[in-house]
Amino acid sequence: MLENDLILTRFLDSRGDQITDAELVALETMLQLSDNDLWEMLSGRQEPADAAVMPLLECLRAV
Repeated sequence: MLENDLILTRFLDSRGDQITDAELVALETMLQLSDNDLWEMLSGRQEPADAAVMPLLECLRAV
């Protein structure tokens, strides 16, 4: 989904060199979701089932 790609690209362009191990694990978890479920979380319509991804999700939402 283009919207997801744009958000992820902006995040990785700005913070890719500084991504932490915890963020990398959270990103891998989020990328296992369907495009629609990921978009629902990125857009704020749905909160993650796994609270460990919340810090990364907040960063992605702020991009």
